[in-house]
Amino acid sequence: MATAALAGPAAAHSDALSSLRQRPAGDEVIYFLLPDRFANGDPSNDQGGLSGDRLATGYDPTDAGFYHGGDLKGLTGRLDYLQGLGVTAIWIAPIFQNKPVQGPPGHESAAYHGYWITDFTRVDPHLGTNDDFRELIDAAHARGMKVYLDIVINHTADVIRYRECGANDCGYRWKGDYPYSRRGGLSGEAINEGFSGAPGSDFSRLTSADYAYTPYVPAGEETVKRPEWLNDPAFYHNRGNSAWYSEARMDGDFAGLDDLFTEHPRVVQGFIDIYSQWIDDYGIDGYRIDTARHVNPEFWQAFVPAILERARAKGIPNFHIFGETYDFQSGTAAMHTVVDGLPTVLDFAYQRVVQNMVTGSGHPDAMGYLLMEDAIYAGGVETALKLPTFTGNHDMGRIGHLILKEKPDISDAELLDRSALAHALVLLGRGVPVIYYGDEQGFTGDGDDRRARQDMFETRTAAYADDRRIGAAAGPFDQNADLYRRIAEMTRVRARDARLRGGRVVVRTADQTPGILALSRLDDDGETLVVFNTSTGAKTVNVAVEPGSASWRALLGQCPSSAAAPGAVTVSVPALGYLVCVSESPA
Repeated sequence: MATAALAGPAAAHSDALSSLRQRPAGDEVIYFLLPDRFANGDPSNDQGGLSGDRLATGYDPTDAGFYHGGDLKGLTGRLDYLQGLGVTAIWIAPIFQNKPVQGPPGHESAAYHGYWITDFTRVDPHLGTNDDFRELIDAAHARGMKVYLDIVINHTADVIRYRECGANDCGYRWKGDYPYSRRGGLSGEAINEGFSGAPGSDFSRLTSADYAYTPYVPAGEETVKRPEWLNDPAFYHNRGNSAWYSEARMDGDFAGLDDLFTEHPRVVQGFIDIYSQWIDDYGIDGYRIDTARHVNPEFWQAFVPAILERARAKGIPNFHIFGETYDFQSGTAAMHTVVDGLPTVLDFAYQRVVQNMVTGSGHPDAMGYLLMEDAIYAGGVETALKLPTFTGNHDMGRIGHLILKEKPDISDAELLDRSALAHALVLLGRGVPVIYYGDEQGFTGDGDDRRARQDMFETRTAAYADDRRIGAAAGPFDQNADLYRRIAEMTRVRARDARLRGGRVVVRTADQTPGILALSRLDDDGETLVVFNTSTGAKTVNVAVEPGSASWRALLGQCPSSAAAPGAVTVSVPALGYLVCVSESPA
């Protein structure tokens, strides 16, 4: 009897995992969170096992730039909340061990965000343990939810120093002035004979790392990085802080962070090994790649196929990889799929159009033009359907703040409607929607970066406590909050209609003034019509549809029961509203 009792839950978990593995990436609703700011399930790890003041432990819940106590156990305990919202995949900011505190005296901050990694093999003690991560994965998979890890390859924490600048403020030294072939400039000693630094170079000829600066590792930090090979300065570019253009965009230190020599074969294979091991050990479902545009294309051309093959070997055929390129033009974003070979990228261009539409600084026609460019991605429109789309994030700020920045005197009701419309454009539009944690509770924030990284639990940070909120919310994790309920309604609609997730996109109407954006999603079985109204007045419009789409029903909002004529349907859309209508007739 005991064996039979255990077999039931085990079998159910196996069935859930099998179904999850077969679900394509385009079907997901992603929820992005910073674990330090989400839920505190174990206060004993708040200081990361360190002792001393905040500059030693990194913990100060009253300061937006320090650790606040959230952890993986806290996230595991809130999976039901996420499932109720309609989330099917959780994207977690980097969980790897970080250098706790960085920055010059008087300007220190902590690595609560996870992007200052020292040990790529273990969970940061502020967030818990590797076993805690395994429990999270198992619990999420049991609910049919995927887990995506945010990974970093471009840089590590700021450990390496340059002897030429004691204040750790070295500017970028260009290859033309400081070639690999001379020590410290054109008139310096000849070194590294025959080495160019380009991908495919003979790296055995790189015997001296002091071509631009003289790098060294401070005493006490010689072995702080893991795996061990990461402690060797020879595996870094060592050219000083990025100037953010031309070659410096690729080879410069990202705000002081140690920039890896990703052209080096040892670095390439090292990161393939690191991130393959996380797949082998935990069965994770995807990677979001931080700062992907700052890494040379040849690295991705080797890394991506190796990781996808490792995932397939683990029984994960739909492993989702998406890069952060921070490009607001489709052409440059698509370049990273065509040239670099990234399977997908975060769709910053889509975000900007959504932002402009709901703030009134842009109009529906911009979305029409954007969607026309979907074919330029590697793989064409099929790839575009898998691009993660979003309203705002931890760097640029939340959509609520972006609306308030343009419309500071907006009423509470209009702020709620505009925020809901932004989420509708993402959840009911083209691509894979990403919900930024806290948006469903009406968070706005005062700006970008740390000002957009509020605590989901009761905050002790004054700058967060006085933020304006969108809609009504009774307290942390309120499933009756206005935006939680509206977003949950949208995710249910998306889950019920396969065309919203994978149907061919046809732009029907895209006004040049505040007004109507109408999109048809088509497949062999019919047509789903999604209509958005960016104006502050209700609109009744005639929209072109497929001639065979005669009978209609409402999936969200109010829809007519039949077409006005073959090839046209009349719909009425509330101010700042949206609706979804489904054709009962094959298109």
